[in-house]
Amino acid sequence: MLSFHWKKGDKKVMEWDQLRFVRELTIAIRTKNFDPREFIRKGDSYLFNFAEKNTSGLDEGRRNFLKAMVIGVGVATVAGIVPGLRVLVPPNVSAVSAFPKSLLVDSSGNPIKASSLPVNSPIITIYYYPLSGEPNFLLNLGDSSGKPVSVPSYTVTVPQTGDKYTWPGGVGPNKSIVSYSAICQHLGCKPPFIHFYPPKYVTPSQINAPEPDTLTAQAIANAKAANAPTIIHCDCHGSTYDPYHGAQPLTGPTQRPLPTTILEWDSSTDYLYALGSLGVGIYPEGANGVPSKDPTVDLSSSFGSSVGDKTEVSDSENPFSS
Repeated sequence: MLSFHWKKGDKKVMEWDQLRFVRELTIAIRTKNFDPREFIRKGDSYLFNFAEKNTSGLDEGRRNFLKAMVIGVGVATVAGIVPGLRVLVPPNVSAVSAFPKSLLVDSSGNPIKASSLPVNSPIITIYYYPLSGEPNFLLNLGDSSGKPVSVPSYTVTVPQTGDKYTWPGGVGPNKSIVSYSAICQHLGCKPPFIHFYPPKYVTPSQINAPEPDTLTAQAIANAKAANAPTIIHCDCHGSTYDPYHGAQPLTGPTQRPLPTTILEWDSSTDYLYALGSLGVGIYPEGANGVPSKDPTVDLSSSFGSSVGDKTEVSDSENPFSS
C-alpha cells in the first residue's frame, strides 16, 4: 500500500485509496450539483451522503478518513485539502453572524424621525438591512386622504408551503409605518422595478396606464377583496404584494410574501431602528430557488457586509410618470 509524504521525515499524509477517494470526491463536487450552503448548514452528514451517492463508495475506512478531516481538523482545513471545496466554501464573515440593531438615518447621518415620514409617498424610499446589498422599503401607510392608518398584526400564509407566521403590524406614533424587503420573491427584481403603489394608483385607470406602471385587473380586484388600499407591485413579471397584511401575495407568479424587516420605534426620540427579519429567507437562498424558512440565511455574505449600527434611508426616485 502506498503512502504519501510531503518530504522525507514528514508524517504520513494519506493512503493511496484516500487520495483516489479525494480525487473522486473533488470531481463529484465540481460536476454533481454539490450545494455548499447545505454543506455549511448540515456539515459532515451532508458531505457523507453526497460522497456515498457520487463516488465509488464510502466504506468504513473512507468514512473515518472524511470524518477525521471534518471533525478532527475542521471544515476550513477540508476546504484547503480538497481543491473543489476550497472554492465552494465561502469564507466566514464574523461581522454578519447576527442581525444588528440599526438606527435609520438620513444622508447627513441624522436620525430619521417617524413623525416626519410622508404618508403614501410614491417615491421609492429604501434603506439597506441587515446587509449592504439588501434593500428594504420604508412605508408610512395611510388612507386615500393622506391620513396615517394604524395597521394591526396579521397572520401571514406562505402560499408555497402553507406555513403561517404572525406579522407584527405597523409601528410609530400612528402604528402606520411598515418595512419589507425590496427584493421580489419571484426572481429577485429590485427597485425601481418593484415599487409601492399609493391608493391613487390602485384604481381601474391603472389598467391602461403607460408601462411600467400598469396594473392588471386581477391585481386591482384582489387588492380590493383583501381590503388593501395600497400594493407593492413588481414590474418584472407582475407579482403583487399587500403591505397592509404582511406583504402577503395578491397575485403571482410569486408564491412567497416579502420578508418583513422588524422595526422598533422609540417614542421618547421618535427614532426608528431595524432589529431583524421575519418570514421566509430572501430569494435566491436555498436549494432550487426555494428560500429557507430561517430568515438568518439573509446573513449570507453574498449580500455584502453588515450595515452595522446605522443604515441610511434614501429617496431614490418617483417611478410614476404622472
